Amino acid sequence: MDLQDLRELAEKERRSQAPRSIRCCVAAGCTSANSMAVLDNLQQAVQDAGLKDKVHVSPVGCLRLCCEGPLVATDPDGHLYHKVAPGDAEAIVAGLGNGGFAARRGDAASPFFALQASVVLDNCGHVEPERIETYIARDGYTALFKVLREMSPPQVVDEVTRSGLRGRGGAGYPTGVKWSMVAKNQGDRKFVVCNADEGDPGAFMNRSLLESDPHKVLEGMAIAAYAVGASSGYIYVRGEYPLAIARLKTAIKQAGRLGLLGTHRCNSPFDFRIDIRIGAGAFVCGEETALMASIMGERGLPTPRPPYPAEKGLWGCPTLINNVETFANIPAIMRQGADWFAGIGTDSSKGTKVFCVTGKVKNTGLVEVPLGTPLRTIVEDIGGGVPGNGRIKAVQTGGPSGGCIPAQHLDTSVDYEALGQLGSIMGSGGMIVMDEGTDMVDVARFFMTFCMDESCGKCIPCRAGTVQLTHLLTRIIDKVATPQDLELLESLCDMVKNASLCGLGQTAPNPVLSTLRYFRDEYTSRLRAGGVVRRALALPLVSLS
Repeated sequence: MDLQDLRELAEKERRSQAPRSIRCCVAAGCTSANSMAVLDNLQQAVQDAGLKDKVHVSPVGCLRLCCEGPLVATDPDGHLYHKVAPGDAEAIVAGLGNGGFAARRGDAASPFFALQASVVLDNCGHVEPERIETYIARDGYTALFKVLREMSPPQVVDEVTRSGLRGRGGAGYPTGVKWSMVAKNQGDRKFVVCNADEGDPGAFMNRSLLESDPHKVLEGMAIAAYAVGASSGYIYVRGEYPLAIARLKTAIKQAGRLGLLGTHRCNSPFDFRIDIRIGAGAFVCGEETALMASIMGERGLPTPRPPYPAEKGLWGCPTLINNVETFANIPAIMRQGADWFAGIGTDSSKGTKVFCVTGKVKNTGLVEVPLGTPLRTIVEDIGGGVPGNGRIKAVQTGGPSGGCIPAQHLDTSVDYEALGQLGSIMGSGGMIVMDEGTDMVDVARFFMTFCMDESCGKCIPCRAGTVQLTHLLTRIIDKVATPQDLELLESLCDMVKNASLCGLGQTAPNPVLSTLRYFRDEYTSRLRAGGVVRRALALPLVSLS
């Protein structure tokens, strides 16, 4: 396929579109609420009404407001229907062009939608994830053709660098710097890896994007491969995402059939093949060295760095690793330019960020906003605040690696530096809202227990430290701890943070430290007077013989 073929296919798909359309969400959240039956009934209702040539029913990806699923949108009416049941199909079809079906109609112009921006999620809810033609009709793969025909690999790396894009998987490392490191390193083979091992509690950004718009991620990976000189790619996705895996497989096959992936694709010397590797659900495999070990068929254990993957990654070859959202930004940057992307966000945090807003909040779902947006705008205006006019106590960002931000800091700009100053991180984008009834010590124990269970056990500070920290937190909750136990808790946090091998252990104390920083009274109020420092906790000895 060449560029002219791509344009003709896009135009053919646009011409085939019916004057009216009904879009039914078939992402995991809505399918779990029976949206497939809604889709079938909508298709049947259109046929029964004799509107098959005038109305097209599309199975689309995430429509963002997940708490109100199943969701159905109609065009050009602009209606969004909430909590649609299969029996509502006839009324929705009958309401096309006649004011709609009032019983289920929501407000498509509500702050939840009006205050968002769309770069990564611009296709979600519009393209059919299992039909590549719908992605191509929205300028899909034009960025790949642009870089192959008009740009050299160094020019692509420079464009990404000038855009200011930072990795969306955790610490926000500059994407262009990472790409340039891989591009400069010599090797017979190079690899591009997409980290889709999304394991944070309450996070489903990557899953939703892969279920809704898989070709955008594939296109971003192909552009990256051209830029760094890679010929092979892997998407490492956790096995708990069967729908995302199925749609990725379909997307890879479709792109290969059209000559967009594989050998000598896009009428160029460019070769790039993408394979899927399915993880078994180990949280530590989100760490890049453990992830690579798993791809190579080894146990997913982290290794010390350096050497970094850019120098010595898969099978000893230079390897570029970015997460799903990072790759999803690339096509838009290549189409619209680095200056356009750099104009969004703040001076040091460019572009938009996708968050999963969950917890004690009215509007749970996917949210994409420019970096620098105040936290209050996300959780109160877009999220709708706490149900029942309750008050927000804290917001957890960054999952087990992040921290709890108290209500007095809700006006903080959501960017990498500002969150870091508050003792939290951006992470992959999980955002859990907590109300005034939340026990913050229990929250700290929940995340510490998670890290304890997910520790690979390779290094003693993490393996033993998370157990000891969980034990101390339990003593505090049970009101049998002493002030000396609290001192030991803080000392252990410092040890685990500074002595652990990988990011899991190094960040595991963050929820404890942030809750101690802002909600210390919830710890001290539970302490009993007196006691001695408990330097050896009551844990069974294990023989190593």
